[in-house]
Amino acid sequence: MGRIESQESYMAESRPIPQKPTGAFIGASWCAVTIGVSSYLVGLWNATSMQLNEKGYYFTLLLFGLFAVISIQKTIRDRAENIPVTNIYYGVAWFSVVASISLLVIGLWNADMLLSEKGFYGLAMLMSLFGAITVQKNVRDMAVFAEAEKVENPRRKLFSGQDTPAATLGSSHRPATDASPGRP
Repeated sequence: MGRIESQESYMAESRPIPQKPTGAFIGASWCAVTIGVSSYLVGLWNATSMQLNEKGYYFTLLLFGLFAVISIQKTIRDRAENIPVTNIYYGVAWFSVVASISLLVIGLWNADMLLSEKGFYGLAMLMSLFGAITVQKNVRDMAVFAEAEKVENPRRKLFSGQDTPAATLGSSHRPATDASPGRP
């Protein structure tokens, strides 16, 4: 039994366990990415003054940006959890984020559009990128939380929407009891 406890304490020390994201934060993250991407794409679809090659350019920038921010979020998280990440990949990930945003700014600066249209595309892109980062973070937090729960209590399954596992017989998460006399 002592060996199992030492393995669990080593795992707890070596890798921080984040709290499970709330349903509201998960929902807001998915709404942000869905609204951002769909707004951007609907704007491209309805852009009558834009040529097909321009639409392709902006569509490619959206895909490139989404991949870049997910990649940078993963590499930053890996480094925070002491998971090895090469410096070249870390640098390429940052370069990709900066390049996608810079190319969008350059494209919009030179585009023959109303200022309101330029702002729309810029904000829809940023909302999409933010939503992608938060969705990636939530997915990763949920996976780490589920793994930690599986190690702590392998026979118990979490149900959707359940924030914390219930205390079970033999669980280390029992409610604290105050044994001091004189307290009700």
